[in-house]
Amino acid sequence: MSVARREVLGLGGGLVAVLSLSGRDVWAEEVVEIRMQGRAYGSHAWFDPIGLLIKPGQMVRWTNTNPGISHTTTAYHPANFGRPRRIPERAKSWDSDYLLPDESFSVTFTEQGVYDYYCVPHELAGMVGRIIVGEPEPHGGWMEAIASGSGLPDQTLKAFPTVEEIMAKRIVRRV
Repeated sequence: MSVARREVLGLGGGLVAVLSLSGRDVWAEEVVEIRMQGRAYGSHAWFDPIGLLIKPGQMVRWTNTNPGISHTTTAYHPANFGRPRRIPERAKSWDSDYLLPDESFSVTFTEQGVYDYYCVPHELAGMVGRIIVGEPEPHGGWMEAIASGSGLPDQTLKAFPTVEEIMAKRIVRRV
């Protein structure tokens, strides 16, 4: 009899927890994880997810889960090896430097817009990613950074998910 009472109390507690989470915008409060992955010997490397829609003020944490291979998360920005700017004008650039397996690096995104980034040693292998922060402006002002950021190899440009795909799915994976 007391076991049944515990079960009922446990279910009630779980229901209260679920109801309290449903009223909050959990998406805006969580740290979003991006895994840096790859096959042995670096034959194929990728970010998972490769495309992400987040809200302003949200933190993204990249973690290298690829045993034996180092990766970076590096914003396309002139401050990073003279690369073209493919992040919003007022946004801060970042470069994690080389992350060993199980190491992490985090960035909090406060400016709305499209952020393109890459892994320094694996860019030409298609290890790039795109983060969209906020909602698109009706007349496309925030797309200027990625539209004017040519100068990247075709294979790199083809690896990015489209803005439309990210807006529709919120999370884009290509494993």
